[in-house]
Amino acid sequence: MSDQITNVLLVGVGGQGILLASEILSEAAMLAGYDVKKSEIHGMSQRGGSVVSHVRYGAEVFSPIVPEGEGDILFGFELMETVRSLPLLRPGATVIANDLQISPPSVLMGNETYPEGLALRIGEQFTDFLLVDGQKLATNAGNVRAANTVLLGAISKRLTIDETYWLAALNKMVPSKALEINVCAFQMGRAL
Repeated sequence: MSDQITNVLLVGVGGQGILLASEILSEAAMLAGYDVKKSEIHGMSQRGGSVVSHVRYGAEVFSPIVPEGEGDILFGFELMETVRSLPLLRPGATVIANDLQISPPSVLMGNETYPEGLALRIGEQFTDFLLVDGQKLATNAGNVRAANTVLLGAISKRLTIDETYWLAALNKMVPSKALEINVCAFQMGRAL
């Protein structure tokens, strides 16, 4: 195990399963033998506000917060929130984003418009960029709410955590009635 710390940021809006995804990621890293620190920042998450979760793992981790400009992977559940968090990444970082737009209240009230071309902007800044239709794949797996698990599957291929630990973490963290659909969604994300 190297001394390097892996810095993962999970961003989106309330209700997208970001906190569960960060719990599963943290659990998988702990099962793999890493020291893990996690921190969450949620605005009005119950009302669709911004949610940011920091997960750091390695041989020894002292702080749960990813320093600005040092993020290795940005795991975006919504496009505008993904773009908003790009400054947290180091040059050459990985971005995996859900191809989903959730309009904030200012857009819904007609005061602003949702920015166009966000995926294009991400792709211009980061060559390791994967845009995922998480809703479609989750629906194919059996439940649109498993989009967070599709995205977990997609990032799992970019992390040094064996698939067996991911599956064990899913088994521990996901309610048994939803486990089969979530494992299917995870595998669909891994196959991307």
